[in-house]
Amino acid sequence: MEIAIPIITLIVGLVGGFFIGVYYLRKQLEKMQSDPDMLQKMAKQMGYNLNGKQMQRAQQMMKNQQPGAKMPQPQQHPARKNSGRRK
Repeated sequence: MEIAIPIITLIVGLVGGFFIGVYYLRKQLEKMQSDPDMLQKMAKQMGYNLNGKQMQRAQQMMKNQQPGAKMPQPQQHPARKNSGRRK
């Protein structure tokens, strides 16, 4: 029983920390949707320099995304079903 309590405490702490992290991240993304300066700063950190039109598109994409929804996979051109190599 002496070992069970620290293990249970660790598990509860990890689960609690995960959910607190998810909540914090969602709040940050919600703030970013309404704050173009924050979005611009994030883009610059990733190496992108967005102009006004690109900023508007990025904000619109973030607003249209629903939490927990999967990102759509890009459609492949019907003529390019393989990787381009011929056998």
